[in-house]
Parts: sequence; C-alpha cells; structure tokens
Amino acid sequence: MFEIVKAAGWPIWPLLLASVISVALIIERLVALRRIKIVPPGLLQRAVGEFRRGADNSKLLEDLDRHSPLGRVLAAGLRNVNNSREVMKESIEEAGSAVSHDLNRYLTTLGTIASISPLMGLFGTVVGMIEIFGSQAPGTGNPQQLAHGISIALYNTGFGIFIAIPSMIFWRHFRALVDGFVVEMEQQAVRLVEYMHGDRK
Repeated sequence: MFEIVKAAGWPIWPLLLASVISVALIIERLVALRRIKIVPPGLLQRAVGEFRRGADNSKLLEDLDRHSPLGRVLAAGLRNVNNSREVMKESIEEAGSAVSHDLNRYLTTLGTIASISPLMGLFGTVVGMIEIFGSQAPGTGNPQQLAHGISIALYNTGFGIFIAIPSMIFWRHFRALVDGFVVEMEQQAVRLVEYMHGDRK
C-alpha cells in the first residue's frame, strides 16, 4: 500500500485525507441513523398514555426530549396541548425543522467528498501529465520520469473514483433514510394532534 502511495506522488495525500473523513462520517451516520434511535416503536402510545391534562407532566416531557428525535417532536406538541390546534402544529413544525437539521448533520460534507474526489483525482492526473511532458525535453528522454508521471496520473484518477463511488452511495442512502424518518415523524405528530384534540381514539 505504501508503495502505491509513494508511486502516486504528493497529490494523493489530499485524497487519502478525504477517504479517512468519508469512512469516519459513514460509520458515524450508520450508528446515529438507526431506526430504533430516531423513531422508536411505541413512543407515541407511551406519550399519549402517560400524559395527564392539568397535571405536572414536566418529567415526562424531559424524558421525551432526551429519548429520541421523535420524542423531541412529540414533547414540543405536548407542551402546547392546551393551546389551539394551529399553535400545537406550529410548535411541532418548529421542533421538526430542528430535528431534520440534526439528522442531516455531516451529510453535506459526505456529499462534497463524493463530488470533489474525482476532481481531486483529475488534479493528480494533470500533475502527472505535467511531469510526463516536463521529462520529455528536446534531446532527452527519461523513461523513469515518464513512468513516474504515468503512475501519478493513473493512481490518482483511480483513487479519486474509488473514494467517490462509496461516498456517493452512502450519501444517497442516508438522504433517503432521513427523508423517510422525517415523513414518519410528521405522520406520528399528526396522530398526536388528533389524539389530543379528540379527533381520534
């Protein structure tokens, strides 16, 4: 592996850094975006069952806030349960926006790495081509310099594509996952409003 890095020249170092960041973000998001942590089953039923109108529900609301992103959305709605349906929905939407922002954390960075890795590889290719043409001065021909320039060009291009493919796959996967979680939280929040305002049993 070290020989490949050595043969690829200095342009591969930014690509190696990008690959390390990409792997770290993928692992972090795989751990953070588990369904059981985002939209745990039965949480809506528990919240509705334990909530008592006119009583002190502060402990329940604190537990929901700390429990999960869905819990934060439900807690925001329950804090405004004595207000109108519109106020309750607005509070849920505000909490939902904050939760959605948190769920999308690091995805912009991962998408950026997926987009720029081939360009970084292309930059390495250009550097390699410059070395190739620089070694071919009139009256001189250095095969080792030519081979080194080709190595830089090909290794960097290949490594840039190698980083971009999994980064793009996981970026799209996480985006779809977050969109699904947001829709599910919206549906559960609507059900909470209907429960609390007597439209659903």
